[in-house]
Amino acid sequence: MPIALLALTISAFAIGTTEFVIVGLLPTVAADLQIGLPSAGLLVSLYALGVAIGAPVLTALTGKLPRKALLLGLMALFTLGNLLAWQAPGYNTLVAARILTGLAHGVFFSIGSTIATGLVPKEKAASAIAIMFTGLTVALVTGVPLGTFIGQHFGWRETFLAVSALGAIAFVVSLIFIPNTIRHTAPASIAQQLKVLAQPRLLLVYATTAVGYGGSFIPFTFLAPILQQSGFSAGAVGWVMLVYGVSVAVGNIWGGKLADRKGPIAALKLIFALLAAVLFVFNFTAPHPWLAVATVLLWGAVAFGNVPGLQVYVVRQAERHTPHAVDVASGLNIAAFNVGIAFAAWAGGLVVTHIGLMHTPWIGAVVVLGALALTFWSGRLDSRDRAHAPTLSPRRAPAH
Repeated sequence: MPIALLALTISAFAIGTTEFVIVGLLPTVAADLQIGLPSAGLLVSLYALGVAIGAPVLTALTGKLPRKALLLGLMALFTLGNLLAWQAPGYNTLVAARILTGLAHGVFFSIGSTIATGLVPKEKAASAIAIMFTGLTVALVTGVPLGTFIGQHFGWRETFLAVSALGAIAFVVSLIFIPNTIRHTAPASIAQQLKVLAQPRLLLVYATTAVGYGGSFIPFTFLAPILQQSGFSAGAVGWVMLVYGVSVAVGNIWGGKLADRKGPIAALKLIFALLAAVLFVFNFTAPHPWLAVATVLLWGAVAFGNVPGLQVYVVRQAERHTPHAVDVASGLNIAAFNVGIAFAAWAGGLVVTHIGLMHTPWIGAVVVLGALALTFWSGRLDSRDRAHAPTLSPRRAPAH
């Protein structure tokens, strides 16, 4: 594999770290800026909203730019955004910095796959994409716990300084090793993307993605304060995040294999049911440290296990209903994940304000049950389509 893929992997690592590290730092940021936990939670929500906007809209608007120039511009924007967060004089500036980095995140993962496949022979395309996304997985396992550790021992600002250093490294490596001429086809226009959103079956998948992912993020956004309220020290939170990250990496692989073996709908039914059960259980285990860690371990195993199944399913639906816009449909599902995160962080803040911090797990579980219901609905529609297929396929020959 070409060394240029390393540049993409480092970029994905930096971006994945900055997205999720804020979760472990919410109490620290809230205390330092003298804001409430719900306001701190908006730092997760608005970042995700930036990703959701950046992925489809900015990718379409930057479609004619050379790939290397766009990649370098994105990593420069990402680095500047994190430097702005490092030096943010107050909450509003930190919000602006998060939105900027979220916009860069959205476009990066939209174009990253095409850049990765352009670096290797066609038969190695899937492996190249997998290598790039390894950076995101490794970020959850190592970057987020390490960033949480730095923030709790040296200050949350230093975490953003460290991430901006990663962004600068990714910029330099990309500048040196990414070829100047990477062939690419222009991404779909906004009008083409709107056509995809007119397909009811795809909208149903996007709703399932947003609701299922969002349900998990209602309590996950506030995991650090939940753990601290339950008796964990600030330093111990970083170790729990490490446990969660390792579990996510394993669960993601397990979820992919389950979707391959049983099919996406069957896999999603099982994973959403397990996720709802784990969140309900967390409501009772959170006050007990060892039981809480065990529950977080199980949570990580199912929290991201739905991602492969949802992506496979949206591609299958797109191949049937919008065969000329499969990439667009897949990209919009990534946006749906982030819409779910944005809504969840905002809704979780309302729960914390009006009901209490420890109510976020069971409310998240109820939302995940909504995703489970949507999955059953999709499965029934698929069964109905299969049942009608034999009667619809034979057509009477036209009379001459």
